[in-house]
This record gives sequence, C-alpha cells and structure tokens, in this order.
Amino acid sequence: MTRENRMASYQSHRELSINEISSLSIENAKSILIEVNQLIYQHDIAYHQKDAPIISDAEYDRLVQLSLAIENAFPELASQNSPTLRVGSIPSDQFEKITHARPMLSLSNIFNKEEVPAFIQRINRFLNLPAETEITFIVEPKIDGLSICLRYENGKLSTAATRGDGTTGEDVTKNIRTISSIPNFLPKNAPNICEIRGEVYMKKIDFLSLNKAQEQDGGKKFANPRNAAAGSLRQKDPSITAQRPLHFFAYALGETSKLISETHSGILSRLTYFGFSVNPLTTKCNSANSLITAYDKISATRSELEYDIDGVVYKIDRLDWQDRLGQVSRAPRWAVAHKFPAEQAETRILEIDIQIGRTGALTPVARLQPITVGGVVVSNATLHNEDEIRRKDIRIGDKVILQRAGDVIPQIVASMPEKRDGSETIFSFPVKCPACGNPAMRSNGEAVRRCTGGFLCDAQSIERLIHFVSRDAFDIEGLGSKQIIHFNKLGWLKYPSDIFLLPDKIDEIALLDRMGQKSAKNLINAIDARKKIGLERVIFALGIRQIGISTAKLLAETFETLPKLQQVCIAAQDKNHPAYQELIDIDQIGESIANDLIMFFSEKKNQQLISLLLENVTPVTPIKAQLDSPIAGKIIVFTGTLSQLSRAEAKAQAERMGAKVTGSVSQKTDYLIAGANSGNKSQKASKLGVTILSEDEWITLLS
Repeated sequence: MTRENRMASYQSHRELSINEISSLSIENAKSILIEVNQLIYQHDIAYHQKDAPIISDAEYDRLVQLSLAIENAFPELASQNSPTLRVGSIPSDQFEKITHARPMLSLSNIFNKEEVPAFIQRINRFLNLPAETEITFIVEPKIDGLSICLRYENGKLSTAATRGDGTTGEDVTKNIRTISSIPNFLPKNAPNICEIRGEVYMKKIDFLSLNKAQEQDGGKKFANPRNAAAGSLRQKDPSITAQRPLHFFAYALGETSKLISETHSGILSRLTYFGFSVNPLTTKCNSANSLITAYDKISATRSELEYDIDGVVYKIDRLDWQDRLGQVSRAPRWAVAHKFPAEQAETRILEIDIQIGRTGALTPVARLQPITVGGVVVSNATLHNEDEIRRKDIRIGDKVILQRAGDVIPQIVASMPEKRDGSETIFSFPVKCPACGNPAMRSNGEAVRRCTGGFLCDAQSIERLIHFVSRDAFDIEGLGSKQIIHFNKLGWLKYPSDIFLLPDKIDEIALLDRMGQKSAKNLINAIDARKKIGLERVIFALGIRQIGISTAKLLAETFETLPKLQQVCIAAQDKNHPAYQELIDIDQIGESIANDLIMFFSEKKNQQLISLLLENVTPVTPIKAQLDSPIAGKIIVFTGTLSQLSRAEAKAQAERMGAKVTGSVSQKTDYLIAGANSGNKSQKASKLGVTILSEDEWITLLS
C-alpha cells in the first residue's frame, strides 16, 4: 500500500502519528478528530470529576496533542466546543458550586528538552522582543495533587473551591478548614480580597498507611497519592477529611483587590510571609539551558521526594508580560509544564479478560502479575483491541514491558518473545459477546469489535442506563449506578422508558434497604422533573456512538425535534437521498458520524425505544445563543505583517469576541485582515468577493 493510500485509509487515532496528520484527507481528519475529542471528554470526567482515571497521563497527553495538531492542520475543523478549550471537567453534583472570579486554567505540555527553546521563541515572537532580551522564568515542581482556590475576604478564609471545569468548582470550604497547613487568617496588610491558588497533596508514606488502614477496614483502596488526596478532600463529612494527612503548596494568586508584587517570584515570597508553604525546589532561571538544568536537577530528586511530582512548570516572572501574553484555548501562553517520561517495569500476563462497554465495544484487559511501578501496585492493563494484541504479538503467559505515567490502567509497551518458554498461549478474540451471546461484529475499517445486542445485552443495558441518567444526559438525582443495578435485578428497569414508570412503584421503592418514604419521594420527584428536558440532553442520553454532548447540541439546534432527526436518518439510508447530504453538510458531521446516526435510528428496536420514551418525555428545543459582538460567528483570516498587534495577539482578540480564525481563505471567509506584504491571500480573497480590511479598519470595526 502506498503512503497516500495508507493515509487515506486511517480510521482510528491509534494508527496515526502526529507527523502524518498533514497528509490526511479532510474527511478522515474530521472523523479522527471527533473520535479523539470524545475520548478526551470521557477521560476528563474520569480524572477530574470521579478521581478515577482509566488511561495513562501519557496516553491522555497524546490525545490532546493529536486533537490540537489536527485543529492546527485543518483550522476549519476547529470548534468552540473542542475539549482542548476546556479545563478539567464539570464539577460533581455532590457539592455546592462556586464560580471562580478568574478562571483556573490548565497548562500546555512539552515532553522533551528540544521543545524548551521553542517555548521561549514563541514568547519572544508574541511580545515582539529584541533577540537579546533576557527573560526571567520561575521553575516549580509540578505537584501531582488536587488544584484548589482559597478565597480570603478581609483577611479571613471565606470559601475554598476545586478547579472543576476551570470556570466553576466544588465548594469544599468545610473540608479545607481541617488542613492545618492552610491558615484561616491572613496578616492585616494582606489585600481585602485575596485568592490563593495551589495544590492539595498527600505524602507517599501517608498514602501507604491510609491504604493499609482502608484494606483492614474493608474500605476502598486508592490507586495513588493524587487519588487519595482528591478522595480525602471531597468527602461529604469533613470529619473524615480531618482524619486524613493532607498538605498544601501555594503557587499563584487568583483575584486580588490590590497588587502585592510585580513578579511571580515576589508573589511566592509574599505567600510565604502570609503563612503558606511554597515548594522549596522552586528556582529562578533566565535561559533555555538553565531551565533544562533545573528540570534535570528536580527530576534526579523525584524518587527521594516525600510527595509525587509528574514534571516541572516554567513560568514567566514578570506579571505585565503574563498579562500581555494572555491565554490560548484552556492554557496560559506564559507557562508550560515539562512532563517527565513514563516509568516502565517488567511483569507477566496471567490472563486476558473481555470487558463490554456502553456502546458494545469488546475491550481486552490483561490481568498481570502484580508489580509496583512508581510507588503504585499495578495488576491490570488495557490491550485496547484485537489488532493491538496481534501487532504487539501479546500472548497469555508472556513477559511484557509495562509503562505507567500516573495512571490506574497503564499501557503494555511490548511483549518479550525472547523470554518465552513454550507455555504461552495465543489469545483467540471472541466473535460472540461473552455476556449475552449475540454476535460481536467488526465493521470495515474499524479496530473495535462490538456486541450487537444493545439493550438486550445485560452488560450494555446497565452501562447504557447509567449513561442515560449521567450529568450531561437526564441527570436524575438519586438514581445512580447502584440504584440502576438494583432496580435492574428486581426486573423494574431495562429500558430508558422504564425509568418513568418507577413512580408507580413508590411504595415498593420505599421498602427497599436504605430508602424509606422520604428518599423514595425525592427520587420520584427528580424523575418527574425530567419529563420536560432539553432535546440535546435526550439525544446525548441515547448513547449513540460518536455523539458527545457538543454534537448532540449541534443536532438539536439543526433538527429541533427528535422525530425530525429520526426521519432524516431513516431516509439517509439511501445515500442518494437529499437527507444524506443534509446530514453530512452539517458542520462537524462527517460520513463516519452520519453512518452511526443512520445505523442507530434505522434499527427497529431503537425506534421502539424512542417511541416509548416520547410517551413520557417532552424534549425542549434549544434556544440558539447569540454573542453581542460585531464579529461573533464570523470566519476571519489574518495575512501579512500587522504593526499594532502581533498576529497571535490579534487572533486571540478575535476569538475572545466570538469569531473563528482560520489559516486559509475560502468562500466561507467573512473578513480577510490584510497587513503589509499580504500576498496571495489578498488576491484570492478579492477573486472570491471576501471583504478585505486593513489593520486600522479592523480595529475600527472591533471598537
């Protein structure tokens, strides 16, 4: 197969390296981007909301890099709903919510030393600094803990919130007050409003002691110190948090009523004066070489530290430069995390099991001879799919190299055939679902084999129902996974429509263990409250492959009713029908997603499921949002040299005002902003009738 044919045939992100992205077709790029973005969304929830990551940090970072690389190579595919623009995940409904006065951003990552000079060069270009200008950086260890914002008003601790999705976090004030290293009061000369940001963490020795106690008490063991810290802080009962040995490193300010320093190093000094712990390994550097030296020094001490770190953070010291640089997507331009490489170890595969996911995907999981990697005992690793097993020649009984980077289920890097003794066996991937016996089919071009049983498969039915009531779907308070499993065993709950028949069983529900009349009544009220619900939530709740919440919103805005969406998808089975073109013409909907929609809505059992659901639920058509900006929703292209702003700064300004900035001119372009020496793009825009503005005209338009 030629390179061109190979690039045209990519169907999965697992087959693709970042260097090959530019060779993709637009349709293939769109399909892979959607797949990757939905995975990022799922893993954000697992890590930030549930404190239960299911892939390695390295694999997650690769997904984000891949998404960003595709969006950069194909700007027309970039979306305002991209998960690369998000921080963390939606805060849990277990706690009250607090809206951050200033967003709590995430950090961009670099993974090798060659990227350090490039980071400094980007800053130089953005600020348009002379080449000889010295930039001072602060280097800090990247603590593997839980990010927290502490708000002090008139010198007194008033609230504490987790990062959440970056905009809204969970109110953990009562729990934070139990941590002795966090002061309840600031000195009298502190600002009246002063937000302190930092990381709550647990020491390694305390983590091991906690897990030992949990095991003795029959409680849940934590996977690593980060999960232990997050789980300990996010307890409903603050007295439990008080029993856990938690600590806090301060590293930044949020909102303040007055400036306490003009540099980041000055802020850290003031935080120490305020009574906070600042990491003692923090150092000041002024060149790429000195940054790398600091990275190497901290990396060398990693195993000896009392706490876990997964890299270092480089920050510009001058605050005025931080303000000018601002942010891009979900991360500041003035800081970056330099991540440590993954840790590896050798172990043996004892068995390979099959897990069935919500969409019917059969995922092989290796059961390992338990081994400690980076201070964490690992006994399971995902093998992804049958192609991955075949490609790495993995057999039951094999010695394998295991790689871990802060994860729960790490990655098997390679098998070690040279260490085989003949007792190893080749794993035969099942062609029938182990749970229900229905055929497990693999579509052309796909790496995953899926059970065709749908809600008839018990393994899928439970997971689909749990998804149906999840946060972005019907979000029914009091109907969690435990209740769904219990109701399913009782025969009360198999299909989504059965949820809305539960009010008929209120007396029986009240008699269940740990329920009672009040809890049963609350559950029924919560179910009744969801009989009228946003259409986008209904579409997302159906659990259609590749349909995340952002795509569900797009479909809801386009079709406005569920019957209309279903009607179009049924008609689109004939690819020559106008309905098929109507589907794939929607922004962000390519052939891959269209085919999944068609397959779902064309199934008779799914049509019956929807019909029963609509007898009990009234979906509400979403109101389309409108931004109050002269360029909101417009497609903008910049070309040539701008004199008053750098290109990056102009792009960031346009995106903040709701515009979409792309790199190439097309018939969809609304404005071309032409600086000096604009060249071919101006000629093309003129031919296409695109409005061309000078830099001065652009600034006038914005003002």
